[in-house]
Amino acid sequence: MFSNLFQKKRGTWKDDALAGLTTAFALVPGSIAFAFVAGVPPISGLYAAFLICLITAATGGRPGMISSAAGSLAVVMVALVAEGNRRGGEGAGFEYLLLAVVLMGVIQVIIGALKLGRLIRLVPHPVMMGFVNGLAIVVFLSQLKMFRERDGAVVGDWLQGAPLLVMCGLVALTMAIVYVLPRFTKKVPSSLVAIIVVSLVAAFGISTQTVGDLSSVKGAFPTPHLPKVPWTWHTFAFVLPYAFILALVGLIETLMTLQLIDEITETRGKGNREALSLGAANIITGFFRGMGGCALVGESLINIGSGGRGRMSGVFAALALLVFILFASPLIDRIPIAALTGVMFVVVIATFEWSTFRTIGKVPLSDILVIAAVTGITVWQDLAIAVISGVVLSALVFAWKSAKHVRLSVVKDTDGERIYQLEGLLYFGSVRDFAERFKPAADPARVVVDFHQARVCDMSALEAIRALAERYRKIGKTLEVRHLSPDCRRMLADAQGLMEISVAEDDLEYLVARIAGKA
Repeated sequence: MFSNLFQKKRGTWKDDALAGLTTAFALVPGSIAFAFVAGVPPISGLYAAFLICLITAATGGRPGMISSAAGSLAVVMVALVAEGNRRGGEGAGFEYLLLAVVLMGVIQVIIGALKLGRLIRLVPHPVMMGFVNGLAIVVFLSQLKMFRERDGAVVGDWLQGAPLLVMCGLVALTMAIVYVLPRFTKKVPSSLVAIIVVSLVAAFGISTQTVGDLSSVKGAFPTPHLPKVPWTWHTFAFVLPYAFILALVGLIETLMTLQLIDEITETRGKGNREALSLGAANIITGFFRGMGGCALVGESLINIGSGGRGRMSGVFAALALLVFILFASPLIDRIPIAALTGVMFVVVIATFEWSTFRTIGKVPLSDILVIAAVTGITVWQDLAIAVISGVVLSALVFAWKSAKHVRLSVVKDTDGERIYQLEGLLYFGSVRDFAERFKPAADPARVVVDFHQARVCDMSALEAIRALAERYRKIGKTLEVRHLSPDCRRMLADAQGLMEISVAEDDLEYLVARIAGKA
């Protein structure tokens, strides 16, 4: 049903321009709303949307991805702004935030320069599915707030009666146009047509909430601004922890969004380049009164679904935002919130991994639990905690399963010698089972453990070998390990300060390490 929204295709300048314009419309209410959440002026969110979208689109590592002011960052910023206001008076919190945005950018540039963006490859697919599902739910819940009475930052009661019916009707009309129009023509983005049509319908005397009810987008061209904070060590000590959290949250959301866009477009972005670009964008934004930001899943999918594939789609979106701010605010302020909400509902439906329900009973239960955990934590806390928790949980599941795949068998048994063959990974999760399989009292005087089908992975494994050798030594017997891989031999050689190792070349292919525990 939704396959026509995201198709693998080459972009054109026309596609990028129309997609960028559509995305710009979607960025306006979100940027304003996130500014309200953070407790900063609405124009700060719009400045961040313009600058970050422009810079990351032009220089980033993922063409077609949209970055802007983000709700995941706003919920962290609100605490910083509130504490800053208590420290320096009303308005001081915003200045502290600008410094935090600059430092956030610096941290992201360092991460990109160290090429740590590649660590995103360690995120398992169940975590990715949970991330996408969680974000879809978060976006859906955020759009439900648009069904409340609003007067700027003040949120009132739920809509009732005629206003609610009008809102639902316009949302339904928007969604219908988005789904139906592509069956007749794909020359223009259906989301853009839906926004224009619903705006024209509302213009004929229909009373409904508009963008202007949130805040006017009118503003001046962003100018340089040095954060007005005390430039002391105490200031940096206060701001830096927030900056570090913001940097990680923003970068994780950006890299996860990059992976999602990679899957949709069947291309590959450059994570480290995106980290450098996002960091530079946040540094510049902080010096131009912008609240900072990162990649947005919803707006990126709107752009991709509208045909945006190249860098110019993001550049057009940023330039359109600037035009809105400087010249077109009277028109943009009249766009019904219902039109933008309808577009976001379509994105939510297309984003959610409905195949998750089909995997139940067909994939390991542990994977289902990881998906559910990441989805729940994303909604309950934030995506950074969710992704990290998902990776840790997946690693524990892997460790538990791998620990069950250590096998020990006897390949030679004589009166004076017994040779065991070990298969699997010897690491912290499997060392207990490894140790319990040996019975030194029942073994002959010389015992050999063949590691040809096994790997020594960590210090726990080394300690297990040392402890086992000590058990044999105490009863006057000898333990040898052989057929170690080169990396295993290096680990044993590096551990000579922890155990006595005498290495003998018993054959041409392998080294035999004789292990004796230190007395």
